Amino acid sequence: MRLLKMLACAAALAALAVPAAQARTVKVGVVLTFSGVNAEYGDQILRAMNLYLKEHPKAASDNKIELIKRDSKNPSGTVAKTEVQELITRDKVEMLAGFVFSPDAIASAPLATEAKVPMIVMNAGTAWITNLSPYIVRTSFSMWHAAYPMGTYAAKTLGCKTAAVGYTDYPPGKDSLEAFEKGFDGAGGKVIDKIPMGNPAQVPDFTPFLQRVKDEKPDCFYVFVPAGVHAASLVKTYGDLGLRAAGIKLIGPLDIIQDTKLQQMGKAAAGMVVMGHYAADYDNPANKAFVKAWHRAYGSRSTPDFMAVAGWDGMAAIAHVVKTLNGKIDPDKAMKALEGWKFDSPRGPIMIDPHTRDIVQNEHVEEVVGQGDRLHVKVLQTIPQVKDPCKELKVGKCAQ
Repeated sequence: MRLLKMLACAAALAALAVPAAQARTVKVGVVLTFSGVNAEYGDQILRAMNLYLKEHPKAASDNKIELIKRDSKNPSGTVAKTEVQELITRDKVEMLAGFVFSPDAIASAPLATEAKVPMIVMNAGTAWITNLSPYIVRTSFSMWHAAYPMGTYAAKTLGCKTAAVGYTDYPPGKDSLEAFEKGFDGAGGKVIDKIPMGNPAQVPDFTPFLQRVKDEKPDCFYVFVPAGVHAASLVKTYGDLGLRAAGIKLIGPLDIIQDTKLQQMGKAAAGMVVMGHYAADYDNPANKAFVKAWHRAYGSRSTPDFMAVAGWDGMAAIAHVVKTLNGKIDPDKAMKALEGWKFDSPRGPIMIDPHTRDIVQNEHVEEVVGQGDRLHVKVLQTIPQVKDPCKELKVGKCAQ
């Protein structure tokens, strides 16, 4: 009898030792730009992804998320497509993430569809990217999120009756031009010139473009160029040529006042007005915690920017999927798990639109102001929970 009791007790203990569900390792292919003039973009996003996992070790429950990094090198889309192909076929990744430039995401979309691999876009802003595959979700922004309301604000509030538009000549630049013009014209303004200004791979000499604008004397000059060295060079040229003194307001999306470059822009940046969804200066609990963790991990002189917050939020979305599916990534169930997903982001509350799979977020009118020896971002107005206007208005490829 005693032996039977001992055996029963041993069996019970053995049953308790068996986990209810075995933890899994989920491989995520991360395709970002780590080379050339745009290398900092990939670094910002990857740092944020790693930081999220460090700060939230149980975000995916007991499952592990393994990030397999690949360099898309240039914004042509060719290298990114090759890397995605290898990640899917050789590395057997179950999810894809990253994609700094729109051509990279556009070229990779058919592979995600064919292989049924969920793809989290963490920067590329061409509006219709999410229409290219049922397996794409975006945690960054569409160019229309900022450009369309900026057009309306410029005409109605800044008092700009005329505007010139300068843009980097690739899909996001053309998207930003179209979005701003639609908002500006709809509010009673008139775009008098549209100026393509080079490509994202190289920083052009902006002098002839801005001199042309100065000669035309519009009320506003709306600009989209890639963040980083493009934006820093453009703002410097704006100051050197005296466009502000000539009465021409420099406006645009948040790309042109990227946090990592803002302090280098000097007096020329003061007074600029942009439409954006994130700045390191945002005063909310989630952002204070994010910036504090960033400084702790990467040093007090380093700062997160809008690409970093998209990487942070994108990693939170991935962890949500892994946890929800307990590490067993069924692609259709993964996409279902992301429909309507909500998160308290450092940028404010966000949601994945269940119909478009695009981000829904607050957009802010922001002014660059000098305070002591630093430049700061001051929020003038907030437009709550903006859905991608391109899809809401069913413009062009967004209607497909």
